[in-house]
Amino acid sequence: MSTRHLHNGSAWGTDLGPAAERARAPAATASSGPDRVATALAPGPLESRRPGLLLVDDEQGILEILGQLGRRSGFEVVACANGREALARLRARRFDLALVDVRMPDVDGLDVLRLIRQCDPGCQVLLMTGYATVEAAVEAIKLGAQDFLGKPLDLARLSDLLVSVREESERRRGVLAADGDLARRLVFHGMIGRSPPMQELFHLIRRLAPYARAALITGETGSGKELVARALHALGPRNDRDLVTLDCAAVGESRAEDQLFGRAREGHTAERLASGLLAHAHRATIFLDEIAELPLSAQGRLLRVLERGELHHEDGPGVTHVDVHVLSTTNHDLEADVRAGRFRRDLLYRLNQVELHVPRLGDRHEDIPYLTAAFVKNVAARLGRRLVGLNAAAEQVLSGGCWEGNVRELQHVIERAAVMAEGEFITARELAGLVKSRPGRTPVVEVAVRPPTGDSLAARERAHIIQVLERTGGNKQRAARQLGLSRRALYRRLERHGLAGRTIRGRSNGEAGTAFEPVSIAGPSVASDSRPATVADAIATDGATPGTVPPNRSCRRTVS
Repeated sequence: MSTRHLHNGSAWGTDLGPAAERARAPAATASSGPDRVATALAPGPLESRRPGLLLVDDEQGILEILGQLGRRSGFEVVACANGREALARLRARRFDLALVDVRMPDVDGLDVLRLIRQCDPGCQVLLMTGYATVEAAVEAIKLGAQDFLGKPLDLARLSDLLVSVREESERRRGVLAADGDLARRLVFHGMIGRSPPMQELFHLIRRLAPYARAALITGETGSGKELVARALHALGPRNDRDLVTLDCAAVGESRAEDQLFGRAREGHTAERLASGLLAHAHRATIFLDEIAELPLSAQGRLLRVLERGELHHEDGPGVTHVDVHVLSTTNHDLEADVRAGRFRRDLLYRLNQVELHVPRLGDRHEDIPYLTAAFVKNVAARLGRRLVGLNAAAEQVLSGGCWEGNVRELQHVIERAAVMAEGEFITARELAGLVKSRPGRTPVVEVAVRPPTGDSLAARERAHIIQVLERTGGNKQRAARQLGLSRRALYRRLERHGLAGRTIRGRSNGEAGTAFEPVSIAGPSVASDSRPATVADAIATDGATPGTVPPNRSCRRTVS
């Protein structure tokens, strides 16, 4: 016979509650097990890392100039003199940004761009050429290039682009650090939840735990029902006693009664009581996991214990009086089981003196970033790796999942992706094939975000955010306050609408137009031409109006 106690450990393997408490205590000498988890969840300074810049050009002079510019802008620079060398570098490590010349012998810039999109979709790519055409620009943007720069290069503008990419990387790290800190503060007895359903559940647990003698906890597999039972016990009047546990689905029908009620041994009737979990739980609490799997014969005997406190021994004389509190969980519809004759209605009435339902993860998607932050810190500490978190595209993949396995499935996905991650961020590539998308949801492709157009709700939200940012002169803290959002929530909306990392300019004298600097293909003179005014226009007409891009001009997708 074995008993299982829930004081140490978690159904999700994270031990978040006690870990968070230990994180505030003096450091212990051991550095493994739960203490490593505590260290992972404890707040600490955000480590800095120089973002990686890949330079690919067959002109050595340009490589030297761009290398100096990149290092001054805060990048770790890797220079390649041809496309083949670049391909080898890309397979060995990851980069935040790549500056790639289009015309090179053997392997050209578009081939390098295609490989980057395959092996490192989170890397931003700027293409450079002295022979730019609108058709080439259209193809580059469709392949996922962020910008198309003409030679000779405008170094001042390029410097601004580099600073923007570096600041966006730093901002992303800050958001992830804030998520991790908030996840630590949101821990409630091993559970994490900021969403209204979870906050309501936490409120019910606090209110009912001191008084409930019997509680039924319902919810889907992997949603955290065992953690709710642990919280009820921890906040209940018998928290100084062990929580005695029986997994009804694991022991099987033949052993369930022996485990619960005990079985007399020949010649040792007095030892019978020592083998029954209900006897062990006298004046304590018993946790019956997956109560629907309990056989009908055992259900009747359990009912008598709950009604009269009498433990009858069918294979021997005598009755033992026990005083137990009962916590039970199920992922079944017990009312349906009652109608089908698989569960006793009178026992159901006794078990659900208090009934708590654990919401499925699909009904609380806003908790996914905080759960993810906790799981990433946990697995990073266990593997001894430095992981910052997920990039924006990977977060979109998680938010679009259907999560039939709930929080347990999310934890397993994060653990597998963390093992495969090559850099500090988990990307959409590591999540490929691990997350099942919700029906009707388009799979996330990790490329540059195009702003929504038309009169859609997303377009209206984007326009309103731009308007508020213009009004506040680009101050995101003030803008978030006016929008009624947290700063983190505003950053996520900026990412969703392709506005992250853009420079904001407030309007003056009521001028109309976008708050962002527009970038044209060929400057003001293009208006007199028959060519499209922007690369976005060229894409809209599928490059039907060809033309050449004059030197020292940037061909960039607009954001408005």
